Amino acid sequence: MRTGVFEVDGAGLYHEVRGSGPALLMISGAGGDAGYYSEVAEELADAFTVITYDRRGNSRSTGRSTEPMRLTRQAADARALIDGLAGGRAVVFGNSGGAIIGLTLAARHPEALSGLIAHEPPAVNVLPDGDPDRGFFQDMAALYAQGGGPAAGRRFAETTRGEGTYRWPDDLWKRFLGNQDHLFGAEWPGFAGFRPDEAALKAAPFPIVLGAGAADRGAYYARPSIEIAHRIGVSWVEFPGIHMEFLRNPPVFAAALRALATQMCAPRGQVPAAWLSIP
Repeated sequence: MRTGVFEVDGAGLYHEVRGSGPALLMISGAGGDAGYYSEVAEELADAFTVITYDRRGNSRSTGRSTEPMRLTRQAADARALIDGLAGGRAVVFGNSGGAIIGLTLAARHPEALSGLIAHEPPAVNVLPDGDPDRGFFQDMAALYAQGGGPAAGRRFAETTRGEGTYRWPDDLWKRFLGNQDHLFGAEWPGFAGFRPDEAALKAAPFPIVLGAGAADRGAYYARPSIEIAHRIGVSWVEFPGIHMEFLRNPPVFAAALRALATQMCAPRGQVPAAWLSIP
């Protein structure tokens, strides 16, 4: 694993790079930490150059601000990493808020992607009018205003299936706790207001796949993936497990992600050079 800090406009982005082969950029959700994907990245490093990073203002990256964080800023950061670390193009995987960032990146910077896998974007604004889950972000914002990061964080965990049934790595958990005010104070408005650019996503010159975990059927963060896939006319797939199965069972999640990412790296039967070489 190679680590470093990549300088972008107003921030230094801590990142980790593993393996070799076609580039796979993995964007994390709430907490914005590369550590969510550490074990999955190790699993995939035999076939991909896997890039993970702490998003702006989170964990080991700099750039924290009290001002609302625009999704366009998050997408620009991801684009800069692709340009600087992946030669300008990568398959992108995003989970939760990371999937929202991935969808924004795909719409605004399509030249930087060779494929997008958006896993459980909590894009509640695509749900039908009157759906009670459409109020999720507003309810959480009110709770944060009342009780601060700890109260909002506890409630957030309660809404996420499977949380509390397995142990997070200690270092990741400590960093997440330090990121709560940034999440609910600065990042929350951008996620709350997200609506996919359907025209741009329909016109994307690369494959897009939406997906959700088998254990998350009906959840507020799973149903939007189905609606977005339907609206933009792309494939939807079922992943194994829960919202953060990549933490609970990394080898199983990595196997599912490997199949999709490999297909995106080999469109129309064009096998990447990395698979043609003899070790």
